[in-house]
Amino acid sequence: MDRKNETSTDFILLGLFPWFKHPYLLIIIILLIYTIAFYGNSILILLIWLDSHLHTPMYFLLSQLSLIDLAYISSTVPKIAANYFTGKKNISYFACATQLFFFLTLGLAECILLTLMAYDRYVAVCNPLKYTVLMNPKVCLQMAAATWIGGALAALVHTIYPMNFPICGSREINHYFCEMPAILRMSCMDISAYEMVKFLSTIVFLLVPFILILTSYTLIFLTVVRMNSCKGRSKALATCSSHLTVVSLYFGQAIFIYMTPTSSHTPEQDQIGTVLGTIVTPMLNPLIYSLRNREVVGALRKCVGRCCN
Repeated sequence: MDRKNETSTDFILLGLFPWFKHPYLLIIIILLIYTIAFYGNSILILLIWLDSHLHTPMYFLLSQLSLIDLAYISSTVPKIAANYFTGKKNISYFACATQLFFFLTLGLAECILLTLMAYDRYVAVCNPLKYTVLMNPKVCLQMAAATWIGGALAALVHTIYPMNFPICGSREINHYFCEMPAILRMSCMDISAYEMVKFLSTIVFLLVPFILILTSYTLIFLTVVRMNSCKGRSKALATCSSHLTVVSLYFGQAIFIYMTPTSSHTPEQDQIGTVLGTIVTPMLNPLIYSLRNREVVGALRKCVGRCCN
């Protein structure tokens, strides 16, 4: 590794699964996933913007989710590829802090957004007559603003504190990006107080939203069961099942990583969890929402038809 451009404040990223015997195969898979995620989310955002039938609160929030996923996967994969092809593994202190901030902002924003999407489905199914009032364009814009601002403010706190802990010995980060648990492992001071702050923050940003989502879908399920129309029941279940699938993927890995002490899981387990959350899930989300949604598929067919004609 070339150390000419390294300084005493640089960190060393050991990379994605450094123990893997075929790194070239791994980077090809990661780039393939990134390509699918990039085009999948971009196409979904474009369809929602172009098709007037998709100008509804549900699809507006879905476009925000695709935007977050697009930024989420782009915050890590290009750096992985750059490190692999250049052979340089160092990352400056400022770049590390910036990457951590954007990663946390996007992760927390997605958590807030998934909760708001569950509320949107609750209003649509349980209070359809009030839907246009409760989910008007102004409210949707306020939801989007709260998502991004809330995520950024919380991320700022959890970037400043870990990045200012003293580091003893090696500055090697056993990860493919600057992630909080990996940075905390390098600290030579007692971080138990911060671990408690992290745990409480996780309750606010992960456990409470997860409970709210489960409550929303419990009420939705009870309403759907009482529906007389089979068509209405199947339509409600189709839109809700897609969202529940995404919620399960996101909250499963997030709770494992952030609601347990850093010392209770290995760096390898952290990497597997974050790969699922930051690389695999952004690829799956547009597929989950588009393949199981007739309106999105219809919009895609119309768009392709226009391009062909």
